[in-house]
Amino acid sequence: MKSRKLSRKRSRAAIVSAAAASVVAGVALVPNWSAGAAVVDDPTVDAATKATFQKLADAVFTDRTQALVGGTTQSAPQQRTHRFSGDVRMSGTQTRQEKSALTELRGRKDRLAKLGEQYSAGSTSVKLDATQVKGRRATVDVTETTSLTYKKVEANQPKTTGFQAHHELTFKADREGNWQLTDVKDTDDGYLAVNQVAKPEVAKPATAADDGPPDAPKAATTRPAPANPKNMTASGYDYKAMVAYATKYWNNYNTEYPDFNGEGAGGDCTNFVSQSLKAGGWKHVPGSTDDFHKWFGTKDIQSDSFIGVNEFSWFALSSKRVTPLANVFQADIGDVIQMDFNKDGSKDHSMIVTKRDAQGVPYVTYHSTNTYNRSVASLVASYPTAAFYAYRT
Repeated sequence: MKSRKLSRKRSRAAIVSAAAASVVAGVALVPNWSAGAAVVDDPTVDAATKATFQKLADAVFTDRTQALVGGTTQSAPQQRTHRFSGDVRMSGTQTRQEKSALTELRGRKDRLAKLGEQYSAGSTSVKLDATQVKGRRATVDVTETTSLTYKKVEANQPKTTGFQAHHELTFKADREGNWQLTDVKDTDDGYLAVNQVAKPEVAKPATAADDGPPDAPKAATTRPAPANPKNMTASGYDYKAMVAYATKYWNNYNTEYPDFNGEGAGGDCTNFVSQSLKAGGWKHVPGSTDDFHKWFGTKDIQSDSFIGVNEFSWFALSSKRVTPLANVFQADIGDVIQMDFNKDGSKDHSMIVTKRDAQGVPYVTYHSTNTYNRSVASLVASYPTAAFYAYRT
């Protein structure tokens, strides 16, 4: 997800108001083809057509998931999108784009296999959330829920990983009134689902106006990593409580905090990590919201360091609550991993480690896109040019 692009003088009330507005906007997404937007010759969208929209969306994302599942390219099943023709089908351009997406995902599968990770099965379901029609254009909002089963389940390795993502599909009617899928857009802030191919958004490099924040050293991504076992009792924090919190709220957001996913000013990733750390014993450091030496978060007000990717790093390092790790594969439960997708010095995404298997692979859980137990190997394979940062908590 892109970095929290937070002004040093931003209004807290504006952020809370924006969060409330997003909820209202979500409720307002209702079908409007009866609202007078269409003309006499425009095609109508009845219940059967909406159901077919949903089925085609399901086929698109199921194809993407299956491109990651074991087996060779030659043995891959026929694309489900090829079964659609007539009243609702793929456009020629979108067909080529999906072919390109599947090729990229199969390459990702090959890179994962070299890192020792494979998926034996995948399951995707799509729920239609809203349909809006104006003339010969239909906009369809859907929610994708996907689970992938790890092929080799070693000691302490999770059996599955999964995520929930939101998408907007555009359909346009041709001269005969048949609907063609012309565009697929991911609408979460993260662009970080394992079967997504869109490049993550990045923010401008973050700057601080005060006494020079500390720089976090980049973490290597090579394996095997040098041994650096974590002492689970020395800090006094409850790492199991951190994991329990992240597991509980990875997809069902805690209403005691604001939800910044889809806000347009960033995402909810660091907010979620901070909540998890707080559940494990991190204490508030009250003060000014834009002072990175402070750290606090409630439903009504949050410091920049509680919700901002870079500001969190500055606080965590300057407060000595974390120590940098030399290699991302050294991370253990309760540790934090961040990513800088374009290596411009501004970090873009925060995650918390919720598993570590016997082979030394950490698994992270995060918001935007809501994901649980995704392996760090998968992130390295998916974003080979990104910079990684790892923090021992």
